[in-house]
Amino acid sequence: MSESNLAARSDGLEGQVSGARVIAQALKTQDVNYMFGIVGIPVTEIALAAQEVGIRYIGMRNEQAACYAASAVGYLTGRPGVCLVVSGPGLIHGLGGMANANMNCWPLIVIGGSSERSQETMGAFQEFPQVEACRLYSKFSARPSSIEAIPSIIEKAVRSSIYGRPGACYVDIPADFVNLQVNVNSIKYVECCMPPPVSMAETSAVRMAASVIRNAKQPLVIIGKGAAYAHAEESIRKLVEQCKLPFLPTPMGKGVIRDNHPNCVAAARSRALQFADVIVLLGARLNWILHFGLPPRYQPDVKFIQVDICAEELGNNVRPAVTLLGDINAVTKQLLEQFDKTPWQYPPESEWWKVLREKMKSNEALSKELASKKSLPMNYYTVFYHVQEQLPRDCFVVSEGANTMDIGRTVLQNYLPRHRLDAGTFGTMGVGLGFAIAAAIVAKDRNPGKRVICVEGDSAFGFSGMEVETICRYNLPIVLLVVNNNGIYQGFDTDSWKEMLKFGDATTVAPPMSLLPHSHYEHVMTAFGGKGYFVQTPEELQKSLRQSLADTTNPSLINIMIEPQATRKAQQREEILKKKHGNGDGEHRKTRPER
Repeated sequence: MSESNLAARSDGLEGQVSGARVIAQALKTQDVNYMFGIVGIPVTEIALAAQEVGIRYIGMRNEQAACYAASAVGYLTGRPGVCLVVSGPGLIHGLGGMANANMNCWPLIVIGGSSERSQETMGAFQEFPQVEACRLYSKFSARPSSIEAIPSIIEKAVRSSIYGRPGACYVDIPADFVNLQVNVNSIKYVECCMPPPVSMAETSAVRMAASVIRNAKQPLVIIGKGAAYAHAEESIRKLVEQCKLPFLPTPMGKGVIRDNHPNCVAAARSRALQFADVIVLLGARLNWILHFGLPPRYQPDVKFIQVDICAEELGNNVRPAVTLLGDINAVTKQLLEQFDKTPWQYPPESEWWKVLREKMKSNEALSKELASKKSLPMNYYTVFYHVQEQLPRDCFVVSEGANTMDIGRTVLQNYLPRHRLDAGTFGTMGVGLGFAIAAAIVAKDRNPGKRVICVEGDSAFGFSGMEVETICRYNLPIVLLVVNNNGIYQGFDTDSWKEMLKFGDATTVAPPMSLLPHSHYEHVMTAFGGKGYFVQTPEELQKSLRQSLADTTNPSLINIMIEPQATRKAQQREEILKKKHGNGDGEHRKTRPER
């Protein structure tokens, strides 16, 4: 029996098929396997139909988190996840996830219900110009003109989301389409779109790039998340090892080559960027994360070799020495061919390597010194070093929060590509639990038993904390670590908080970055049946983490109390209590080693 006839029988009307079933079957035909969302009028039937055709549906508690999860699936699998939202406010809540996907260059499909066609401009329920609004946040935004047009629109949305620079796409579904029945023979499903075509750089440009690298006195390779998405790990590792080049990963480029590789110079990041004379950018953009490629963070005459899938990215902020337009994996292989023809290695005993290794050694020693402090409450380094000791090498690490993410990136190691997810290019807070759920769902299907560790600041956790219920409902064995300093960047201990409130109401005397001290976030997890731990010492942290990792059937949350203002001097704290605030720098600005 054909898929169309099966669809008709499922709908209960011989020879008829509903719009909801057409949407679901069109997605399945395009090899879309995951849907995240919140159901309601008019999209509930779409979620039910998706389950009937074999698409996994994960019901979330907020559309933003659902959209973050769907986009992370796109990054992890190479096929877009779907975020299903209701009309008006539901879609608007999802726009943050669409923007984040577009900025991160991750494939995503958002399907939004909308008001009935016959009620347009009449003030219909949750009426909103959704197609127009989504054009600002997506590569493609459209409403099918009929149910018969749905398969071709969905095929184009999927294809647009993964071709070229990946991104978000939007498909608008009028409410009257969802349950409308049409003749099954009128529906023509479009064959699954092919994987993105692999483009290669011009041979002459590749030769020029190889020549620039050979003549470098202080070379550096920067590996971005574009390289991770392109599955270029093997070719990049061969290039780095064959040519003996130092490399620096961007935050989500971590793991393309393992962090503990001898050529990784992440512990001397600032020094490497500032004094390199030739920099090879592999799927990394010269945006704020890399200080735009401009002095004083870089030498004024540094030569950039840009490798990117997007032509418009080449030449942004700098005038590159060479531009290589194409698939990161394919172009890296082209570079390898040049070095295979005429072998070349950068001297491992060069002065440049000596400078980098000395800086790495001194920074690592300072980090260990900070981690070894015995005083309580703990500091960030103490927490992360104890966590790192127990993390499985193949785990996913999800991280968000200002100090938590920034300092954690320098300590928590990644050994595999596409195993770190964080706030990313858009610097988005609230992504953590959605990303963790996506990673856990994908791991469940592809790598059963692989763990997901979600490391959150207490402020970051607040953005999507109710997704703990989602984690428990689907019994995802995620380990949540909430690094709790009672605030945004910094907060107050309980005594200081009470002392401050003597001067007035919290709305007038509490600094805007402060949160309620000593909050028991672990109770959020236990409320839904998971395991919760409240820890204040390294011994308690080690024990709770060991128990959480040993439990492969239940999620857990470890609430880790740290010093709210670890580096502030006593007189500075008194000034805050008297409302004479300091400069607001976070702890990581004070204690993190200059890299």
